[in-house]
Amino acid sequence: MTRIAALDIGGANIKAAAPDGAASSVPFELWRRPEELAGELAALIAARLAPLDVLAVTLTGELCDCYSTKSEGVRRIVESASRACRETAPRAEVLVWRTDQTLAAAEDALEDPLPSAAANWLALACFAGRYAPRGLGVLIDIGSTTTDIVPLVDGRPMPAGLTDTDRLIAGELIYAGISRTPVAALVHELPYRGRMCPVASELFATARDAHLILGGLAEDEDDRATADGRPATRAHARARLARMVCADPADFSDDDAAAAAGHILDAYLRRFFQALTGLARRTTGPVDAFVVCGAGEFLARRAMELTLEECALVRQPRTRLVSLAAELGPEASAAAPAVALRQIALERCR
Repeated sequence: MTRIAALDIGGANIKAAAPDGAASSVPFELWRRPEELAGELAALIAARLAPLDVLAVTLTGELCDCYSTKSEGVRRIVESASRACRETAPRAEVLVWRTDQTLAAAEDALEDPLPSAAANWLALACFAGRYAPRGLGVLIDIGSTTTDIVPLVDGRPMPAGLTDTDRLIAGELIYAGISRTPVAALVHELPYRGRMCPVASELFATARDAHLILGGLAEDEDDRATADGRPATRAHARARLARMVCADPADFSDDDAAAAAGHILDAYLRRFFQALTGLARRTTGPVDAFVVCGAGEFLARRAMELTLEECALVRQPRTRLVSLAAELGPEASAAAPAVALRQIALERCR
C-alpha cells in the first residue's frame, strides 16, 4: 500500500497529515527563520510522517517578507521540502499542489512556481465539496491569520479568483484570523469606561488576546507567541489590551478588558458578515450547507449563531452546518488543508 503524507507550509504554522491519517500542527515562524525550514521539515517528517512513498505539499508561506517575490518563496519552500524529504524518506516522491487542481512534480513547481502559490485553500475546498454535494455550499476556514470563504456548487469549488489578490477583492479571503491579527488592524478605537478611545497603531496586542479574555481560546503558560513575548494567559492578555489604549494594567480592569475584547470580536464579525453579504450578491440562491473548519472553527460557529439568520444566503431550517471537527476531529479540522491534500493524493496516486 502506498504511504502518502501531506504538508501545508504556512508563514506561522506547518500542518501535517500522516500516512495513518493523524493530523497535527507545528508552530514555525518562517519569516524569522527561513534558513531553518528544511531542518524543521526534516524533523517533522522523521518524527511523524516517515516512512512514506509520496509527500504532497501545499503552501502559503511564499508571501512572507523574507522572500523578495512569491516566485522566490515558492522555490525556496519547495526546495526545503525536497531536501527534507531526501534526508528522511529518500525514496519518496514530492508532489506540489497547484491552483489548476493538479499535483505537479517538484521540478515542475520550481520551473513554474506561481501556480503553486497560496493554493492550500483550493485543496481544502475540493475536499469539503463532498460534505456539500448538491446545491450551493460555502466552505469557511478560520485560521490563526486568515479566513477563507469559498463557494461550492454541487460539490465543486467556484471561487471568484485564484490568487490572494483576486480573492481579497472578492471578499473570499479575509486577512484576519483568531490569533496573529493585530488589534489595530481590526479596530480604530476601543470602549473604555463609557467613552471610545482611539487605539495605538502599534503591535501591542492581537486577536488572540481578545479570544483569551472571552474564553474562546485556552490559556497556555508555555506559549509566548504573543505580541510582547509574554505567556498566552488572560492576565497578560489584559495587560496587552491595556496598552492598546496606552493604559497600565492597574488602570484597565477585567471589565475593561471584556468590553474591549467584545468590541474586537464584533469588528471581526462585521467583516465576516460583509463578506457573506457580498457572496450572496454573486450567487444564485440560498446555501444548502456551510462547511466550517480551522483552528478558529469555534468562531465560525459563533458567527453563524450571531449573523447568519439575517443573511439572504440562509434558508432555515434547510441550511446545514457541517463541522469538520465533529466529522474528523479537532486536530484534523485545525490542519484541514493538509488532511484534504492527503486525501486528494490518496485518490490520485493509487
